[in-house]
Amino acid sequence: MADRYLHLTGTAPGKFLTRKLGLPQPARLRRWTLETPALTGPVVHLTAGESAVTEELAAALTATGLAVTARADRPAALVLDATAVRDTTGLAAVHAALHPVVRSLAPGGRIVVVGVRPSPDDHHQAAAQQALEGFVRSLGKEIGKGATVQLVRVDPRAVASAESTLRFLLSPRSAYVSGQVIELTAAAPDPVTDWAAPLTGRTALVTGAARGIGASVASVLARDGAHVICLDAPQAQEDLVRTADRLGATALPLDITADDAAARIAAAAPDGLDVLVHNAGITRDRRLANMPADRWAQVVDVNLDSVLRTTDALLKTGTVNRGGRIVATASIAGIAGNNGQTNYAASKAGIIGLVRSLAPRAAADHGVTVNAVAPGFIETRMTAAVPLLIREAGRRMNSLAQGGLPVDVAETIAWFAQPASAAVNGQVVRVCGQSLLGA
Repeated sequence: MADRYLHLTGTAPGKFLTRKLGLPQPARLRRWTLETPALTGPVVHLTAGESAVTEELAAALTATGLAVTARADRPAALVLDATAVRDTTGLAAVHAALHPVVRSLAPGGRIVVVGVRPSPDDHHQAAAQQALEGFVRSLGKEIGKGATVQLVRVDPRAVASAESTLRFLLSPRSAYVSGQVIELTAAAPDPVTDWAAPLTGRTALVTGAARGIGASVASVLARDGAHVICLDAPQAQEDLVRTADRLGATALPLDITADDAAARIAAAAPDGLDVLVHNAGITRDRRLANMPADRWAQVVDVNLDSVLRTTDALLKTGTVNRGGRIVATASIAGIAGNNGQTNYAASKAGIIGLVRSLAPRAAADHGVTVNAVAPGFIETRMTAAVPLLIREAGRRMNSLAQGGLPVDVAETIAWFAQPASAAVNGQVVRVCGQSLLGA
């Protein structure tokens, strides 16, 4: 369903009226297209204090293909190296670096603060680096004009591993991602021959791929060069085949909760999977006092138990190839909770627990990363059926004051899936426009 309010605020009368009434004024977001694949304008590289990784970060920024400079009148992005911030004096340097230039950021621009993990041994450093999280989340809520703000924590020994993350965050692909904290490991990236098609030669499987977010994920992965296996329930076979045919993909009608689901997936991918995306999910909403056991069980079985069982089986059999990527779909409901969704929120919070526990072991034992996206209000057939006032609240209650699109979730998953994203592991990234709900 079209966002009529967003359209209204893009007109001169609508802009005037909403400004007078003090209503939200969302900026139309610029997403990736063939015609506009990158930000327009330079990236200003700033430093707070005397950083030991300045040259390495400059090299990683230059590798993105964007024009990097120390000063510009209307920059498309500001990247602040805050890795040297160790105390409150360092925090003053953060203010001194960004305060004079933040107003100059172009509409739809990007701000990325680069820090390090808070130290368990130095409480002054830990306080200063943790302070960057509050700073970034607050700046994201006030920056406006469709701009986004993120914090990326790097390993100072492996700043080059941040390239794929910087490429994503400093591009139109991350239009609906803001206020996020992303921690990178020191894992070396696998080489990418062609950044226009980084998944060439790789096989990806997407569950729940017949329509909506799943179909968009399949489309973006195919755009990036992957051969995609589209999986969905047999009752969605007509839509599933239509999606697969459009993408030159393989359709796999299959109940993901079936006992033999993992075996049938393995049979459909004789050369193994390089990307496994757990997107299938259902809702059976009711308040707990009115929720029978079958409605609880159906949601947990599809949204969580099937993910646990198939992931375990596919890792054990080696179906997920070394260097592979596993991505699961959580939700802000699993972070903030939601009225009438105790079953759904429990299943999505369970996905977050799965990712955090499995990620380090999967990397060590199988060379596989495990991450999750947590969508907020995404414009789908399901949200179009939500009552008007609730739908409008969902759209406006985020820093970008609008709903996201399925492609926003898909672009985030495609970043996780890239061979160069080996350092992105154990992360839960919200695709919610920095929702005002949850952390």
